[in-house]
Amino acid sequence: MAQANDSATPTYPTREAVDFVIVGSGAAGGVMAKELSTAGFSVVLLEQGPHLKAADFKHDEWGYNHNNDLVWGARQGHPQTYRRTENDVAEPVEVSLGYAHNVGGSSVHFSGNFWRFRPIDFMEASVRGTIAGTNFADWPISYEELEPYYTKVDWEVGVSGLQGPWDPPRSREYPCPPLPVKSSDVLLERAAKKLGYTPYPAPLAILSQPHNGRPACIHCGFCNGYGCEVNAKSSSMATMIPVALASGNCELRTGCTVSQVNTDENGRANEVVYWEEDGTEQAQLANAVVLCANGAETPRLLLLSESSRFPDGLANSSGVVGKNLMFNGYSSVVGLFDEPVNAHKSVPATRVMHDFYELDPSLGFYGGGGIDARHFTAGTPMGMALRSGLFGGPTWGSEYKKNLQHEFTHTASFDGHTTSLPLATNSVSLDPNLQDKWGRPAMRCTYQDHPDDIATMKFFLDKTTELMDVAGASKTSGFIVEEAQTGNVHLLGTCRMGDDPSNSVVDKFHRSHDVPNLFMVDGSSLVTSGRGQPTMTIMALAFRAADNIIQAAQRGEI
Repeated sequence: MAQANDSATPTYPTREAVDFVIVGSGAAGGVMAKELSTAGFSVVLLEQGPHLKAADFKHDEWGYNHNNDLVWGARQGHPQTYRRTENDVAEPVEVSLGYAHNVGGSSVHFSGNFWRFRPIDFMEASVRGTIAGTNFADWPISYEELEPYYTKVDWEVGVSGLQGPWDPPRSREYPCPPLPVKSSDVLLERAAKKLGYTPYPAPLAILSQPHNGRPACIHCGFCNGYGCEVNAKSSSMATMIPVALASGNCELRTGCTVSQVNTDENGRANEVVYWEEDGTEQAQLANAVVLCANGAETPRLLLLSESSRFPDGLANSSGVVGKNLMFNGYSSVVGLFDEPVNAHKSVPATRVMHDFYELDPSLGFYGGGGIDARHFTAGTPMGMALRSGLFGGPTWGSEYKKNLQHEFTHTASFDGHTTSLPLATNSVSLDPNLQDKWGRPAMRCTYQDHPDDIATMKFFLDKTTELMDVAGASKTSGFIVEEAQTGNVHLLGTCRMGDDPSNSVVDKFHRSHDVPNLFMVDGSSLVTSGRGQPTMTIMALAFRAADNIIQAAQRGEI
C-alpha cells in the first residue's frame, strides 16, 4: 500500500473503518489532518502526488515553468478541456484549472500573499444588492465568526505583517514583523503616497524571522511557482503535515488518486476508492469523509460518485455542484525604469494598496480589490524571455538579448487583484470526450468573465498605469483579460456553502446537506471570491470546520 516513508505514522487496514478519510493534503487538507489527528481521531490522508520536502525543491525554471513538474497537465496524463460558454465545443488544453500535485498542494508553490477577507466580503450582497444574471449572495457566516480562526492561521502557520488602519479587526497581532521592503515596492509606496493613497506592508505567509521551529526567509527570489528550500514559506506541507504525522493517528498515503466515494444503504459515505501509483485499486472504509481536493477536483469527484441514490452526483440534489466557479480578476502594468529595480529579488510583494477594496457604486459596476508590486515574470529570466518585445524591439538576435538583460533588472509590475462574480454558467464538469490516464472523464472548464469583472480589471489597470507614471517609469505596457480568462489557480465556489439546500452544497459547517458524514473543505465552499488572495480564508475555514467536526464527533453526531 502506498504511503509516506515516515516511521511515526500508523498503517491502517483498508477494510477496517477509520474515523476520517481526507482527500487532498493542500491548504485545507493539511489543516484538517492536523486538527483531527491531534484530537485523537484515526485519519487516512490521501494525496495523488509525492511528499516533496524542502531538500527536494530547486530553482529549475524549465522543470517548473515549462514541464509542469508541480502542476500536472496533459503531458503527465491529466488533460483538461476549456470552453468559453456551454454552447462552445471544449478544446483540450495543457492546464486550465491549475493546482499543484504534491503534499501541501498549491500552498507549496503559491506567492505567499495572505490577505484576510474583510467584513464586507461576507455580507456584500445585502449591502450592494443582487446583481442580475449572477448568484451573488451573502455567506451564512460573518467575519466576526471567522476572525478567531484567521488569528489561529496567523500563529500556527506563521504570517509576517503589521496591523494598521487598513486591516480588518483582529484579536491578536501578527506573530512576525513584515518582510523587508524591496525596491519595486518602494516605487509603489512612493507613487501611492503622492496620489494620497495608503500603501502598507503586505501580509505574507513567509517568515521574516524564525517561528515554530522554522527559519526565516533567505530572499532567494524563487517563491511564486516554486517550493521553499528552507521551509520559510508557510505551506501546509511545512506547518501542518509534520504535526499530523507526529500525532501517531494520521497515515499519509501518497501516489493515491481517488476515483469515487461510495455510500451505504442509508446514504452515508462509507468508502473511498482509489488507485495506487502502479494502478492497484484500493478502497478505504471510513466513518466520515472530508473532501479537500480543491475547487476543481472536489466537484469532479462528487460528479464521478453518482449512483442510483445520487443520479446527478454525490451530494448534488441542488444541482449546483461544479457551478459558480470563480477565478478572481487580474490586471498588470509593467514599467521600464532608467535605474535598476531588481524586482526579481526576495519575496514576490512587500507592499499592498487596498484603497479600492470596495469600489464606489456610482461607477456603475460591482467590484474591488488590491494592488501590489512584483516582478512581471515571477522573477525568472526564462519567464522574461517568453515575453520578449514587451516594449518593442526585435524578438531575436543580439539586440534582443541585450534588451532582455536590461529589461529583466529594470522593470517592475503593479498588479491588480480583483473580484469575480459567481455565475451558474462558469463551471467544472466532466468532459464526455476526453479521459485521463485512469480512464476518468477529464475536467472541463467553462468560463467567461462577467462584464462587471472586466470593468473592474480595467479600472485597476487604469489606476496602476497612473501609479506607474507617477513612479517614474519611462515606458509602460499593460494588459487585462478582454473577455474571458482561459485558466487560473484560484478555484473557488464550486460547492458553495449556504443555509438553503436547494442552492448550496454544504452548510455553514461544511457538512453536505445530502450526506451527513461527508464534508467539503477547500476553495469550493467559498460563496464570494474575495479580492484575489483566497488561501488564508481557505485555511481559516478549515480550522473552523475542524473545530465543529471534532465537537460534533465527540457528541456522536457524525
